Amino acid sequence: IVDFDIVERSNLNNQAYMVDQIGMRKTEALTKNISQVNPDVNVTAFHLKLESGNMAEPFSSVDLIIEALDDAATKARFIEETSIQYPDKPVIVASGVAGIRGTERIGLRRSGNLYLVHDDQAPSCDDSILLAPRVGLFANWQASLALEILLEGKHVH
Repeated sequence: IVDFDIVERSNLNNQAYMVDQIGMRKTEALTKNISQVNPDVNVTAFHLKLESGNMAEPFSSVDLIIEALDDAATKARFIEETSIQYPDKPVIVASGVAGIRGTERIGLRRSGNLYLVHDDQAPSCDDSILLAPRVGLFANWQASLALEILLEGKHVH
């Protein structure tokens, strides 16, 4: 997990945090939440801001990258840097998460190792709201796709 931010009240509507975590680093809060669900999961968290020129570095030891950035320009730079640095590593991104309509439009596009869960007709986050159910749809689709990729060809018991 890589994030530089702290939990704010506005995050509670669409992110996996609790009221008593307001003010905590997001990396610490999410690590705690994952541990409460399954203490056997090993989480590595970096409290840092992804900046141009060093965005790929924290992901050197992972098998797959899931993007969850808010800003479109940062997202584009992240995709570019991780794809160049790790051309064989799958990168799963989401686009078009805002809004309250259009669930049926959510789809998947793939280009090489880049997977895009998207709704091309969704409004911008600047022009609309992010609500937990829609954010959850995208996040769960990304998580399910990650499991498909990671477990492909393996028999799961």
